[in-house]
Formats: sequence, C-alpha cells, structure tokens
Amino acid sequence: MLSPALQNCRFLKAARREPTDTTPIWIMRQAGRYLPEYMSVRSKVSFIELCKSPELAAEVTLTAQRVLGVDAAILFADLLPMLEPMGIDLEYAKGEGPVIHNPIRTGAEVDRLQELEDVEALHFVFETVRQIRRDLPGDIPLLGFAGAPFTLASYAIEGGSSRNYVTTKSMMYNDEGAWRTLMERLSRSLIRYLNAQIDAGCQAVQLFDSWAGCLSPDDYRRYVLPYTRQVVEGVHKGTPVINFLTGNPALLPLLRESGGDVIGIDWRVDLGEAWKTVGYDVAVQGNLDPVSLMADLPILKQRAKAVLTAAAGRPGHIFNLGHGVFPEVPPEHVKALVQMVHEMGQHGLN
Repeated sequence: MLSPALQNCRFLKAARREPTDTTPIWIMRQAGRYLPEYMSVRSKVSFIELCKSPELAAEVTLTAQRVLGVDAAILFADLLPMLEPMGIDLEYAKGEGPVIHNPIRTGAEVDRLQELEDVEALHFVFETVRQIRRDLPGDIPLLGFAGAPFTLASYAIEGGSSRNYVTTKSMMYNDEGAWRTLMERLSRSLIRYLNAQIDAGCQAVQLFDSWAGCLSPDDYRRYVLPYTRQVVEGVHKGTPVINFLTGNPALLPLLRESGGDVIGIDWRVDLGEAWKTVGYDVAVQGNLDPVSLMADLPILKQRAKAVLTAAAGRPGHIFNLGHGVFPEVPPEHVKALVQMVHEMGQHGLN
C-alpha cells in the first residue's frame, strides 16, 4: 500500500490523469554526466561498478532528485546488465559504450539466451532500490525501468549499437520462429525483473524502446507489439507503466495499442497532436527536444512554454525531455527548466 503522501504526489496523480497543483517534471538521465555531483562519484569507479554498487547508485539517484527539485527519482541503472545472467558476455568498453562479445547472430543460437528464472542474480539493483526508497522524501516516487523486448533483442543480436539493424531485422524476417522464442524469453524475464523492482520499492516503471523507431508500422505490429503488450500486462496491477519509444512518430498509435498508463513521446512530434493520436484516456510524458537545454534561458523558457501550451492544461501531462539529457548541458539550465515548468504549470502560461 502506498502512503498518503505518495498516493497524492504530483507524478502519480498525473499518471492517473488527476488534476495537480502544477505540472510534474522529471528528466531522463537526470543522474548523468552533466552533473558535477555525479562526475565526482563516477571519477572513482567505472560505469558498471557504479551500476553494481548499491550505495553509490543510490547516492547519485538521490543527489540528482535533490539538486534538481524534480518530482520523481529514477533508479540509476543500465538496460543491459539484466542480460548477463541470461548468458550474455557484456563489457562496457571505454569510449565505445556497451559491447557484447557473444552476440546471437543466427536463429540456431537463440537457445544460448537463457530465461531469467531467478532475479536474485540482479540483487544489486533491488538493494539500490531499497536504499533509495529508504532515503527519498516521502512524497517523491521512485521510478524503475528496463529496456523493452525489441531493444534488448537488438543489443543481443547486433552486439552493440547499430545504424541500420541489419542483423536484427534479418533474423526477424528470415526465422520468425527463432524471433518469437527470443522475444517471449525476454518478455517473461522482463516481467520478473520489473516486478522485483516494484517489490523492492519502486512506485512506477518505464519501458525504454530506444531502438524500435527503426521499424515500419507493419513490422512493429507483427514482430514487437505482442511482446511489449505482454510485459506491460504482466507488471503488478496498480503500478503505472510508462511506455516510451523514440525515433518514429508513425508508431504512436501502435505504441498506445501495446499498452501503458503513460505514453512517452519524443520531440519529433507536437505533443498536442501526439496526445490526440494516442487518446485522452492515457497520460502522456514529454516532449522537449533535449538540445533545447543548450539554448539561452529565455529561449529555453519559450520552448518549455510551447510544450505546456500543447498539453493545454489537460490533467495527465508529465513534463520530460523527448529523450535523455546530454553531457554537454549546463546543470543550471536543467535546474532552471524544472523551476520554469513548476511556475508556468501552476500560474498559467504568462
């Protein structure tokens, strides 16, 4: 059961499309390389060591929420470590990002990916959640997250980032049986992982489909939508799910069909049009272009105001960027954005 303070907090009220005293805001990658407080911790350990150290991961999560004044904290973690106990050999190479040394390149290799039956292999994530929840203010929710099935499958197949997803799509098209097995295995594993985050103390979760924007609507419907829906429907009832996809506004109707209490919208579409597309019976999150944070503050305020104007004061808008904040962004601009949204959301668009 949620405490009254959490039940009535801005973020969760907005997720339920209830009126709030002002528009709630949090920022994707809000605990990241643009913050000096984060860099101070990060200078002592590698990225993956930080992810796997509950004390340090909790510290950067809590610090970001406190210094920015945002309405939700998001667990500091990464999408890919959940693949390690499934049999994936993962390395975070300096300057290269994540590298998978044993990618699944053919349908015959799919059985190398073992289903995540026991989430205790990821105990460090749940301990981080417990430490954060213990020290967070009582009216600030904690968001958990995971990569959506398609994004995780693409990483496992490509072995890292990709521009065209040739290997992933080739398997998808040429061996639909192997693709189905892979996606079902990931979906069931994700349900266990997300529910364990909730059991440890998260009040909402976000699914990141960072790479599904490479797909056509027909391909998304056939090869992705059933598995994303399976994950969303498998999350503990009563816990809001944010379903976020980036890179292709043409997929918005299908994203809505795949489920979620909140539909995360990137910056490539007008928020008002996007909300009309997905329907007013769901909340929406977004959708300021992350590069807007590099603009001078008067310009940043105009751009934030445009997003709020597009939301038209309708209950159910959670302000966020259309994707994560960049390392080059001045921290003062992020703090200023939070203040701007709270002020304009409360007092009208003056």
